[in-house]
Order: sequence, then C-alpha cells, then structure tokens
Amino acid sequence: MDRLKLSHIDEELDSSEVAALRFLCLGIVNRKRMEGIKDAKQLFLRLEENGLLDNGVFLAELLHTIRRADLLSLLEADSRRPEETDARPTLSPYRVMLYGIYEDMTTENFEKMKFLLSSKLGRRQIEASNTALDLFVEMEKADLLSPTKLNDMHAVLKEFDQQLALTVKRYMDVPPPPHVSMVFQLVNNGSQQTPSTLSISETQPNIEGERIYSDAQPNRQPSSVANEAEYYDLNHNPRGLCVVINNEKFLGEELKDRGGTQEDANVLKSVFSRLGFTVVVHNNLTASRIRSELRELSKNDFLAHDALVICVLSHGEKGCVFGTDEKKVGLRELTLPFTSKNAPTLARKPKLFFIQACQGDGYQEGSVPCPPRPGEEEVRHSRLQEDAGPVRGETVAWDADFLMGMATVPECKSFRNTSTGSIYIQELCRQLIRSADSVEMDDILSVLTRVNREVGKGEYLTHKQMPEPKYTLTKKLVLKYV
Repeated sequence: MDRLKLSHIDEELDSSEVAALRFLCLGIVNRKRMEGIKDAKQLFLRLEENGLLDNGVFLAELLHTIRRADLLSLLEADSRRPEETDARPTLSPYRVMLYGIYEDMTTENFEKMKFLLSSKLGRRQIEASNTALDLFVEMEKADLLSPTKLNDMHAVLKEFDQQLALTVKRYMDVPPPPHVSMVFQLVNNGSQQTPSTLSISETQPNIEGERIYSDAQPNRQPSSVANEAEYYDLNHNPRGLCVVINNEKFLGEELKDRGGTQEDANVLKSVFSRLGFTVVVHNNLTASRIRSELRELSKNDFLAHDALVICVLSHGEKGCVFGTDEKKVGLRELTLPFTSKNAPTLARKPKLFFIQACQGDGYQEGSVPCPPRPGEEEVRHSRLQEDAGPVRGETVAWDADFLMGMATVPECKSFRNTSTGSIYIQELCRQLIRSADSVEMDDILSVLTRVNREVGKGEYLTHKQMPEPKYTLTKKLVLKYV
C-alpha cells in the first residue's frame, strides 16, 4: 500500500486505538512480532510482512471494528470482487467479541474484574494491565482465556455486568465462523452492506481454531449475526431516562383523587433507578402539560441513551389518559413524539410505556372464583378504587421498537389500592425485581407475561383485571441491575 496513506492514517490514530488494533491482530500475526509496537507505523510494517496490506480490505476491517470508518476513504480498493479474493484473512470473531467487551466496560467494572481475577493471575500481571485488553492478553498467557476457553471470563463478568456476560454466553453457545468481512463492499464500492448480504470466504486459513467452510458449502449468514441482532444493546450507564407522570389530585368534579398512586411512583423510582435509569417524576400535570413535557423530552439528544421509559399514572378511558384538568391525552399523543421521525436519536432503541389507567367503564369477569394466593396479603376491598374516567378516546398508532404495557384490556377498568398502590404497577415492579435478581435472562415480554398471570389470578371488588402489553419491539430486551 501507499506509505503516504499509511502515514496519514498513523497520524489520525491515538495510542489507545493502536493498542486496540494490535490486540485485534493477535492470532493472525505472531504474538512475539507484536510485542513492543508503540505506533501504527510499526503495526503496518508487521502487517506488511504477513502480506496483509496487499490491498485495503484487511486494514479497512480493522478500522471499521475500532469505529474509525472516517479513515476508510484513505485506502486503496482492491479491483477484484470480494468472493474472488484468495486466502484473505479476516478478523477473529473471538477477538472482535473481546474488543466489544472492552469498549463497553466501565472503569469501575474493570477494577472489579482485576480484583476477581487476582487469585488466578499474579500480582505482576494484574499491575501490568492498564486496560481490559491488557487483562485479556494476560489471561490468554495464563491459559485462562481462548476461543474455546471462556468459562472463567463468563463467570467473572456475571458478577458485575449481566449484559457483557450475555455477550460471552452467546459466543460460547454458537461460535461464529471467522469469514465475514463487514467492509468488502465499503472498500470496493464505497457503500456498506448489511450483514445479511455479506459474502463468506471459503478459502480461509484456520485462524485461532475457528471453523473452515469448504467450497461445497453455500454462503450463509453466520448465526452469530442473527444472535447479536436478537437483543437490544444496553451499554451505557445510566441506561437512559425513566419519566413518571403521577396524577393524584384532580381539579374537576368528575374524577376523584387517586389515593395510593404515590406508592406506585415510589416503587417505579426505586426499581428503575436500580436498573440503571435516571428517574424523573412529574406530579399532577394537566393534559397540556403532559403534552408539552413529552414534546420537550423528545427534543433531547438520546445518542448516549440505550432506552426510554415513560410511566403514566392517572385516570383513563379507552385509548386515552386524563390530565388533572380532566381533559384527555390520547395514547397516540404519548408515543408520537418518540417515533424515529420525531426523535431520530431514539431510532432502533426500545421505548417502553407503562400506563396505569382504566380503558373503559366495563368490568372483566371470571368464570369461577379465584382463591387468594398463599402467603399474599389479602387486598382489602374497602381500599380498592377504579382508575376510570367518564368518556372514551382514540386508538393507538404504533411505530418500531415501542412497547406499551397497559394495566387492563380495552373497555375495562383497572384497580388501585388506596394504601399500597395499583395492582398492575406493584406487580410489574415485583416481576422486574424478580427478573433482575435471577440468573436467567428473561426478556421484558416474559416479565409482562408473568404480570398478566399474577394479576389475572386475583379478584378485585369481586371482579377480575387482565393487563395487556402491546408492542412493536424488534429485539429482546433484558433489564438487569447496573
């Protein structure tokens, strides 16, 4: 490759990025030859020795992995089609997976990891590890980590970050083949393809013990790509905002004050704070204030947020909730400010809405009486109230990556205990806590299914209540403590 272009790339890379490139090349370039490398120019010489700079494909893959796609324009493109390139090494998915863990690990969790590994690594190895990448290399030298030996890594990560542990577990369950380059078309055509359209090279050398595909095998999308796409990323701390609209005092004559709602607001604040969200509570908002608060919220930059949670505790009717001035706010009006069109930095991120309000003036009945659950405190009928309103409103419009957890199905009332809070919100928080405490990776829909089951078992003022989740989520969402 043109040395001048390589020199320009070297000038753009800082020391941490060079360290990342060096780590990603281990297993492709001899480990001894990688020692002592301080800048990108030295790394490029090692790559050149191994014939890895004959065209721009391998270096482009490296730069793309460390999120320096802005430098790809400096590379020369190979004139041949990607599937015609002979014996072209690509990055090991094992190293790319470890690099992703390094990127998402906080300084606090890195220190926890060093402490947990101090009994297996020597003091010198721990002290020499200034970054998680250094620590991974020391684990490899101590035979604690390899593409086929990930149990120690998984066990340590489970102690402080379930999402990172899940990344390792998915790799352990289905080790991906190392044959997909995400930059073929980016280098050759100047445009990036999605993983489903990428080619698989059948002529790969066996890198770091990964699989080899023969010429007889058809090109397939690696299962790891599908697995990675199954879960929403939760990498930031805080995860995002949880906004609670808590209407207790109503200004008109038709809607009663909502005793017990403060218990719901308190438990939501407690649970979502533990799940890593910054919680903001707005008390007693009129309909216009609800709209204006949500409009202002939608103008935020959500780039550093993984998700958004909005909880509305109020009276309601079908398709709407009520402000404290007894005016309606349609459910569509709650979600519309946060569609991809109106809040582009929330695109492809989960947006969760939990609505504690009636959705009609009817009652849901059960065919047979249901006895109280063993050990559960009996709900006193005298303290149960309905979150119902006098009129009906509009229906909901949906967009991608929304979930709306409704306290009840359409046409029916929901119930709230004036002392302990609403049936739905209290059960929702119990199930979120259960899921966060569990070693199982229950997604939010599994949590809401249990909420349906537990709420549906009860009997309230001789009636039943059945919550209803509606969603357009495109991935699984797993909420764990931060």
